[in-house]
Amino acid sequence: MSAQPGPLRVVVADDQALVRAGFRMILEADPGIRVVGEAADGEDAVSAVRRHRPDVVLMDVRMPVLDGLEATRRILAADGAACRVIILTMYDLDEYVFAALRAGASGFLLKDVSPEHLIASVRMVASGDALLAPSVTRRLIERFAGPPDAAAQLSLSALTDREREVLALIARGLSNAELAERLHLGETTIKTHVGRVLSKLGLRDRVQAVVLAYETGLVSPGGG
Repeated sequence: MSAQPGPLRVVVADDQALVRAGFRMILEADPGIRVVGEAADGEDAVSAVRRHRPDVVLMDVRMPVLDGLEATRRILAADGAACRVIILTMYDLDEYVFAALRAGASGFLLKDVSPEHLIASVRMVASGDALLAPSVTRRLIERFAGPPDAAAQLSLSALTDREREVLALIARGLSNAELAERLHLGETTIKTHVGRVLSKLGLRDRVQAVVLAYETGLVSPGGG
């Protein structure tokens, strides 16, 4: 979902210069990707996004001055924010990751990601997909989420019964094709339902839908 024709534009934010250089080298080996900016802390990341208007930001979590979580919040809260954020972390069960997903990040990668997976992930997120297996989200929520959120529960009242059913199945990891098979509907109809769920709840993508489904108690971590 690149904002303009040409290569995907990426900003890399990490406080370690060697990490930034490594990601730049990997990404720019693909002619369809261009690293347009780097940042050594969260404030630099916010400024770089304003300046370069990238399609994707690779955001380290633990940085000086301003951490990646707050930087993600500021970037995605900005008027007209069109970029997507991928969180970089050393740990797959990090409370910062869960908070970043709630703030609107489109997924996360471990820093030991393979070059091929890194490139594929940037392309996937830029196209509008979420980069996170629901099973991983479930583990994060089971570890870090609090009791059901009453305000979030109220937001579910905007959904029809069918849309609530779709949301619950999204949270359990079903793809559009699997949803269509389970509900005996066409994939086009499923896409319409998913789009309405995201729109009514003000969500960016499926990652946020999964988080909300668990936070409201619509589904529970042990509920499979």
